[in-house]
Amino acid sequence: MPRYGLGVRVLILSDTHIPDFAKRLPVGLYAELERADAILHAGDVTSPEVLDELAAYAPVSVALGNGDGPAVAAWGAAPEIRMELHGIPTALVHDSGLRTGRERRLLERFPGARLIVFGHSHIPVDKEVEGVRLLNPGSPTWKRRQPAPTYGIAETKGGRLRARIVELPV
Repeated sequence: MPRYGLGVRVLILSDTHIPDFAKRLPVGLYAELERADAILHAGDVTSPEVLDELAAYAPVSVALGNGDGPAVAAWGAAPEIRMELHGIPTALVHDSGLRTGRERRLLERFPGARLIVFGHSHIPVDKEVEGVRLLNPGSPTWKRRQPAPTYGIAETKGGRLRARIVELPV
């Protein structure tokens, strides 16, 4: 997965809701897709065609969202995914439950993970708790009450992890 052994750049998405809310991925995502070594989607894709489009750019791992049907599951979505991203233990899930107690729940559910990606709320979260990065990328297509649509970027190099939320133009 890493290009030339230098690390990986991971595009992190959730709650794209295509075609039930949006018609297509935002134009502003395509430059990031070109640069991605891997793509994580935290569920509510709604259409396997979106996963096919993403997979044309980089390998995709996808959590099964509450809005995803059998076709997304057949594509390869799972209720939760545990993986390594260039040496970083990573977990991916759609619904992390209520905000109250979320951090403790996620840390207990995914012991050993250094990056835990979740979605569902459409509310971006980028927080470090006890050495674990918790990241909800929000939604690039359906911002709800947020100021802007968002996605996440994570970069790994030499066992180190950097992550951030990126806003798309409204």
